[in-house]
Amino acid sequence: MTTARTPRPTEVRLIRAEKRLMVTFDDGKVFSYPAEYLRVESPSAEVQGHGPGQNVIVGGRRHVGITTIESVGHYAIRILFDDDHDTGIYTWDYLYELGVKHDAKWAAYEQALVAKKLSRDP
Repeated sequence: MTTARTPRPTEVRLIRAEKRLMVTFDDGKVFSYPAEYLRVESPSAEVQGHGPGQNVIVGGRRHVGITTIESVGHYAIRILFDDDHDTGIYTWDYLYELGVKHDAKWAAYEQALVAKKLSRDP
């Protein structure tokens, strides 16, 4: 759940042609998330596993797009991707974390792909 200190979105905008989600938070930060990044960092059990250290490295999603965004209460969105993945609930906390930690998370993802001999390409 969202805490009192968690920045909240003032705008959530899907830019389909660029395969991006832009979120503006009430602290002034604006994050532009590539669909591929959101897909491979999905908070779903399919990607994160059911416990610590059980995450799955998802390859082959370079060209994934977002088809729909659905509101989940006042605390999150659900993103439906064009590869039929639709089970992750992206809380405001998690989206903010993905924005702030983008560079480190993306670098770790690319290193994990190499270690698993996977590619971003399908």
